[in-house]
Amino acid sequence: MPQETRFAGTRWSLALLCGTLAIGLGLVLSYAPLRARSSDEGLASLSPECRAPGSKLYTLATLKRTKAALKAGRTVRVLAFGSSSTAGVGASSALATYPVRLEGELEKLFAGIDFEVTNLGLSGELAAATADRIRARVSQSAPDLVIWQVGTNDALANVSAESFARTLENTLKWLKENRVDTVLVDPQYTSRLGESEVYNDFIDIIDEIAQLNRVPLVRRFEAMQFLAHQQAGAERLYLAGDHFHLNDLGYRCMAEQAARAITLSLLRSG
Repeated sequence: MPQETRFAGTRWSLALLCGTLAIGLGLVLSYAPLRARSSDEGLASLSPECRAPGSKLYTLATLKRTKAALKAGRTVRVLAFGSSSTAGVGASSALATYPVRLEGELEKLFAGIDFEVTNLGLSGELAAATADRIRARVSQSAPDLVIWQVGTNDALANVSAESFARTLENTLKWLKENRVDTVLVDPQYTSRLGESEVYNDFIDIIDEIAQLNRVPLVRRFEAMQFLAHQQAGAERLYLAGDHFHLNDLGYRCMAEQAARAITLSLLRSG
């Protein structure tokens, strides 16, 4: 693992995937596509506090370069871009942030494979600035996968929806041209932000662009909204003292849900 600082409605069966991984990575990578099953099957592998219906957790797409790295048995290089949710504001320590937890989750699911998840989060950053950093860092280090947590600051800063969409679309196209896989993570949920029409518009934009560009999306907003409505006061279980950033549990759920989106997308990859 690198010394550089790291914070480190599907119908596919995660339960069957994990059983196959236990037999051996080679069997997984040569396995025929799994038959369709209930979107809620396999959620028992998530921590009880993090479980939500599959349709609220992610949308899936292929990750061909990441799958090729797995087939070769080499280290999978992952760059995690974003703002405070990636940097880890609200976490009790670096080890509690989502990129670190994500690395551990992926290495549990893919026994014998090393994942390097490098934290490149920068608090307060807007998508346009992140897009510039993505181009520079990808050109420098040639990762297999970029995970981009995006949208929160742009919505709060009243960046125009058209400008945000253009930035997101152009960056995804650039990553595809450079044969780098991408996973998007949409904004967090709070009851206050959930009532904002602008905030919800940005979530819809991210969802639409992810589907049009065929990249996996971790639907953090919907997953957190579902969990927050399970009982009175549940929202506070996932948020730091400022009632905006995530706490340790929120980051654990974010990591587990991202790991499932990546793993299930790999099953779809040819």
